[in-house]
Formats: sequence, structure tokens, C-alpha cells
Amino acid sequence: MTKKIRNALEGREMFTFSIATALLLLITALLLAPPDELLRGMLTIVLTRDALVTDYFELAGFGSAFFNAGLVLSLAILLIHRQKIPFTGLTMAVLFINAGFALFGKNPVNVLPMLFGTWLYARFHGASMSRYIYTALFGSCLAPMVTELVYLLPFSFVINLAIAVTVGIFAGFVLPPLSVHTAAMHMGYNLFNMGFAGGLFAFVMMCVLQSFGLQSNDVFIWSYGRPLWLLTGLYLYFAATLLFGLYLNRICLRSLLKLMRHPGRAVADFVLMDGAPTTLVNMGIIGLLCTTYILVIGGDLSGPVVGAVLTAFGFAAFGVHARNYLPVLAGVVLSTCFNHMQPTTPGIQMGAVFAVGLSPIAGQFGIFAGIIAGMLHAAVVVCSSSLYGGLNLYNNGFSTGLVAIVLVPALESFIKGYRTKKGQKTRH
Repeated sequence: MTKKIRNALEGREMFTFSIATALLLLITALLLAPPDELLRGMLTIVLTRDALVTDYFELAGFGSAFFNAGLVLSLAILLIHRQKIPFTGLTMAVLFINAGFALFGKNPVNVLPMLFGTWLYARFHGASMSRYIYTALFGSCLAPMVTELVYLLPFSFVINLAIAVTVGIFAGFVLPPLSVHTAAMHMGYNLFNMGFAGGLFAFVMMCVLQSFGLQSNDVFIWSYGRPLWLLTGLYLYFAATLLFGLYLNRICLRSLLKLMRHPGRAVADFVLMDGAPTTLVNMGIIGLLCTTYILVIGGDLSGPVVGAVLTAFGFAAFGVHARNYLPVLAGVVLSTCFNHMQPTTPGIQMGAVFAVGLSPIAGQFGIFAGIIAGMLHAAVVVCSSSLYGGLNLYNNGFSTGLVAIVLVPALESFIKGYRTKKGQKTRH
């Protein structure tokens, strides 16, 4: 029986797991709130400004937030499945970053203009949408810009909506080529490349708005505390993921040790390199690690924090593992010993989990480099959001991009110089 189940799931592990997660989110939502309350909560989510930080747990309730996450995840699964794309590590990364950010900024409505814009880009270049589907889904980081423009522009609602949708479509059209250039800038050492590209676009957009005397106001809606049911649910979900991977992998951990030898530099698709079972084990470990970190520091299981944990969970299939993440996490924590921030500061809670984006630096250059990267990220991330008024949801991706662009050339130069001097001494 066990062998039959493994054979039936072979090659479909990640697709099955993704569908199960979407159903779990929707069922959880229905258990937390009745349908009429879910409907009111969804209307609140769709019609409210979504700039950073807008916590849907606090804004619309846990039930509506999880229902929204289930819908956004289901939409992403549907789009990828329709393109007949295999579910790999990159798929897990894009699915769970969307599910995570659907707890604080994305909804099934405000992501549509960017998706349509990228579809137009594909048509314009005579290419299949399957080539750009990941770019489109990652590019929905600019979703808050659509909602923000509706309320910010001084015209009638209909005109504001038309302009907002047009700008969102334009963003989706521009992000594919822009993201190619930004990836070359950090050379794969920032796993959140679209966050960097989206941040640049949002910064330019913010400057244009300010030139017309329009200013996006700061938003901070945050749910404090750690509900026991939510903490228990996260632990059970991540533990189940780990056990599912072990079951499929016949409880063999040798392949996990092999996975942890990868530096994680993009493109590092663990599903393609090490198989789905091993990847699921790694995802479970990272999910448990991030949740435990928040618990130990006394942090909040707010929408943004749970969203960050789900994002890290997804990227554990695409470059992140405990060996290359822990040094960067240590750097973020260590930075709070020398500055005015605390580990429980909301931005630092998110920054510590989202520091997974810099994991390849620790994987490539070692523990000390990872600690430096984490410390720099903690300093940059609290400043970067103000550059674009919270219009880029992937603020940590913008921060990790800046850190990688500054730090990696310095590390490479130092290592090259060190090796040159060592070679000269050897010859003498």
C-alpha cells in the first residue's frame, strides 16, 4: 500500500502538496468565520489601501485573511498548471510568496493588472506566457500601487480606477526586462530579485507622484500577540511537511546533507537537483526554524510575520537551507545589540525571517560574510520602505538587493586579493 502511494505521487508531489495547502487555507477560513463574515472581510481587503504594512489579520480578521490567502494561492496554482509547467522549487517559491503576502497586501483583484501587463509583454514579443508566468506572479509585489492610486489621485473614482489599472498594467509590462537587469547586478546572491526590481519601479513612480504634489501616506496596521491555536497550527503544518518528505524519502537523510552543501546562489532549484521528498524535508525544517525564532524572541504572529515565514518556507525549495540561513539570521539578531532596535521591533521581526534572501552569501562566502550581510540588511530594511511609500510589498527584497550589490563585490575583491597574496608568499 505504501509503495503504491509513493508510486502514485511520484512526479506530482509538489503539485499535490500545493493543492492540499490551498484547501487547508480555505477550510481553516471557514472554520474561523461564517461565510457572510468572510464576504464582508474580503470586501474590506479589496477596498482598503494595501501599502506596507497592512495586516489583514487585524484589518479583516483571521478567517478572511486565510480565505484571501487561499484564493490567491489557488489562482497562482491554476495559472501555472494551465501553462503545463512542472512544479519545481521555483514553483514552490512563487506559490508561497504569494500565499504569504496575501496576508498583508495582495488580493485576487489588485494582482490582476500586473498579471495582464506581463501577458501583454509576452504577446508583444511573440512568446508563450509560460516563459513569463513566474515573473508575472512575482511581479504582483506592486499590487498596493493599484489600490493606492485609486485613493490618492484627485479625480473621480472612475478616472482614478482607470489610471490605477493602466499603471499596474504598465508595471507588469516593464518588470520582465527590468528584472533581468537587476539579476545581473547582484549576480544571483539576492533570492528576492523581483523585490529589487519592483522597488526601483516603485521609487520612480513615487518620484513622479511627488512631482505632482501627491504623497502616499504611511500605513501601519499590525496584529500583536501569538494566538496559541495559530502557533500550534503552524507547527503542525511544518511538521507534517517534514514528515511527508521523510515518508516519500523512505526516512533517508543523506540527501538532505547533500542539499545543504549547495551555496544556494540562484538558480538553485532543490526539487530538480535533490528531488521533491528531500526538498519537502528542508521546507519543513525552515518553517519550524522561523516559527521557533519568532516564539523565542517573543515576537508577534501577525499577518506580515506569518507571511514572511511562509515565504521562507517556499524559498527552502529554491536556495535556502539551515546552513546558509542561520549565519544571516544571526547577523540580524546581533545588529540589535549595537543599535536602537529590538528583535521584537515589527520591521526587524520581518527582516530576520526575510533575511533568507541573502542566504547565498553565507553559502558562498562563509559564516562571517553571512553575519555581515544580516547586519547590513537589518540597517537598510528599516529605511528603504520610505523611498517608495510602501508601494513595493517586497521591501525586504529591495533591501537584500542593495546589500548584495554593495557587499558581494567587496567580498570577491577581498578573497581575490587574499589569494593573490597567499600565492605570492608560496612562490617566495
